[in-house]
This record gives sequence, C-alpha cells and structure tokens, in this order.
Amino acid sequence: MHVNDPLVLGIETSCDETGIGIVRGRTLLSNTIASSMDEHARYGGVVPEIAARAHLEALQPAIEAALREAGVQLDDLDAIAVTSGPGLAGALMVGIGAAKALAVSLDKPLYAVNHLVGHIAADILDASAPPLELPTVALLVSGGHTSLLLVRDLTTDVELLGETVDDAAGEAFDKVARLLGLPYPGGPEIDRAAASGDAHAIRFPRGLSRASDLDKHRYDFSFSGLKTAVARWTEQYDGELPVADVAASFREAVVDVLVTKALAACADHGVPRLLLGGGVIANRRLRDVALARAAEAGVTVRIPPLSLCTDNGAMIAGLAAELIRSGRKPSTLEFGADSTLPVTEIQVAESVAVA
Repeated sequence: MHVNDPLVLGIETSCDETGIGIVRGRTLLSNTIASSMDEHARYGGVVPEIAARAHLEALQPAIEAALREAGVQLDDLDAIAVTSGPGLAGALMVGIGAAKALAVSLDKPLYAVNHLVGHIAADILDASAPPLELPTVALLVSGGHTSLLLVRDLTTDVELLGETVDDAAGEAFDKVARLLGLPYPGGPEIDRAAASGDAHAIRFPRGLSRASDLDKHRYDFSFSGLKTAVARWTEQYDGELPVADVAASFREAVVDVLVTKALAACADHGVPRLLLGGGVIANRRLRDVALARAAEAGVTVRIPPLSLCTDNGAMIAGLAAELIRSGRKPSTLEFGADSTLPVTEIQVAESVAVA
C-alpha cells in the first residue's frame, strides 16, 4: 500500500445520492454522483425504500464511471472506504454490502467511516485552497443533519458541540417549500423565490436563541417551530400570498440562527476558523451572511467546492486516505449500518494490531 498517497475508492449511500469517489492521498481523481432525487420529487421528500433500490441500480455503473474518469483499475486500489452512518439504514446497507464484496474479492483493506466527518474531509480535497488549519469549528447543514462540531484532529478528535433537536435545516426548507406550493427539493426553490422578496417583511422566530435557551441549548438548533410559524402565518394571511417575502423571511431566520450559533462557538472556544459543509451550503444567502459576519468577527471561513458539499464518495475516500496516512488499521467486516452513528466515531470497527 502507498501509505503516504493511498489510492482509495469511497462509497457513499447514506441518503438519495449514490456517490463514488476516487482519491490518491489528497488529490481528487473522480467524483461520480448518481442522484435519485427526481424519483422522490412526487412524494415531496426522500422515500427510504426508493432510495435503497436506486442505490442498487446505480452502484455498478457509478463505480465503472469513476474508474474510467480516474484512469485506474480495481486492482490498482490500495483500499476501499464506505459510509457506515449516520443515514438511512436501508440505503447504508446497500453501500456497505458493495464495499465488503469489493474488499473481500479484491483482498483490499476496508475502512468504514462516519458520514459527517467525511463532510469535513471534503475540504482537504480542494487543491486550490491552502492546507486546513486545526482546530476549526465546522457547521454541517444538509437535508438530514444540522451539526456544529469542534475539530481538533480529523482522524482522532471531533467533538459534537450541538445539533438539531428536531427538523434539520434542509428538511425545514423542504417542508416550507411545500407550504408555499413550491416543488421539491425545497432549498433551491426557496432560494429562487426569496431573490425578489424582502427578508425583513416578516419576523419569524429564531429557534433556541432566547436567553433562557442558551444555557442548555447554546449550540443546538430547532427549526420545527419556525416551520409551524410559517404555516400559521400563511393560514391567517388574507389575500394573495406574498410567496417571495415569506420565502425570504423564512430563509433569513434559518441563516441568522446558523451563523449566530456557529460564530458563538468560534468565540467561546477561541477558534477563529469556521468550515462550512453539507448540501444546504449551496444556499447563496447562507454563504454571503456567513462570510460577512465572520469577517466582522475576525473569523476565517472555508467552504469546499459546492460539488464536494453535497453527499459524495470522494469525501469518504478522502477521510479513509487520512486514516491510512495516520497509521490507522482497517475496519473488520463485523460492522453494519448505523443510522445514528455518533460523530465521535470517526472510523467503525477498526481492527486490532497483532504483535
């Protein structure tokens, strides 16, 4: 194995995107993604059984496409990596089964890793950026997760500071879009509608931001109450609904909470660095507000390329490559899908070295 620059294929199937990525050390060779989003659109959200079936159908073609793009063969690989959790159990099982089959048939080491930590690892694959400085606070925002982390070491020390206690931010975007008669997925649709709206037209609540909430939930998020507030406001409105203003005001409430809590974590821990990750980072308003407010606070913001912010296999391969570089042993085959895998478990089922 090339320990310093291992050639790793990563498999990501935690939700509705089949991601296959290939890296050589910290160099990205391929980032192939097959999305089943269109199949879920009619239901207004991800249906786990449909996602799992789509992964089954997409895996082999996606692996073949990634190998072609990277210009390598399966036998060339130094290791296989796969997301063990968190995510949809059925979807995770598909990727795990494929990864185990590849590892056994090719006699290659297998690394089972954490999906959320993978989002942080995506940053090290950005060839245009300087090396990632640690420690850093990381804000991960996606359809299924909203988490605030303190990353001291990518392979050994990731601390969960706070997370959503109900709806994730991306989930709230989808639900509010449905209330406003906008298509799925809600994030891009809310963004488009909000472009012509007044972000200060309606003062929607900022969840877990009152002084009484900050002792216990300083770094936690809640968007269920915000979603309910939007629903009540729209129900009571008399006349043609000002969709643009509602969308802009809702988006501003979400962005305000995310950025305020992330910068509070930076200040409290004396870490002047903030890493943004996850699919919701594609929201332009979130990026703009984070950059502006962080600059005022003296905090440096890092945002991976948007192609690496959504769920992808490259970030999983990148994390495994870092584990290999740091001397970590492969995972055993005795792991399964863990839909609630804690972020502190960076690697699952690491094998024990035999003296």
